[in-house]
Amino acid sequence: MTSAHLYFPGQLLSEAELTAACLDGHLVALGEAFVAADAVETAALRGGSLRPLLRDALAATGLSAAWVHGALHAPPSRHRVQRVTARRLHHVIDRRLDYHDRRVPAGDLVLIGGVWVTTPTRTLADLARQPGPVSEEAARMLLGSGLADVGAGIAWLQAAGPLQNKRAALALLRGWVDQPEVTRYTS
Repeated sequence: MTSAHLYFPGQLLSEAELTAACLDGHLVALGEAFVAADAVETAALRGGSLRPLLRDALAATGLSAAWVHGALHAPPSRHRVQRVTARRLHHVIDRRLDYHDRRVPAGDLVLIGGVWVTTPTRTLADLARQPGPVSEEAARMLLGSGLADVGAGIAWLQAAGPLQNKRAALALLRGWVDQPEVTRYTS
């Protein structure tokens, strides 16, 4: 499924022609695609722009999922992905992807724009487990959007098996539960 609003290099127009349309102000880049300059950027368009990279075998996770959900203003330079298929992938993964072989359970996935993306709750838990200010800021933006809830993120982490940085993530999210709404970052 490809959106009529997304233009991919090599389909109808070459990358040079699409770039020229950007210079003329008709199109803007969005992920791996181009959209009309006046198009409203939606989660479906952001997700659909990743279709050539993810296809049906991979799901956007972490910062990539946060971008699709609208918690980041720009996509990450390398998209963090995990497989959704039962079988391991035995082919060369694109250099634009940060591939992790652990399978994402079906309950943690949602289809947005024709690609698999982790749910907002799973994305919040993943972001809390990734150290660094960018991940923390994306987690705060995801919470501010109302798509995810701190309590649900904590519950997801508690129910999950052993995970890297699980204790630190739980401590971070529990700290946000105790924080008054007035002091929470919401821009």
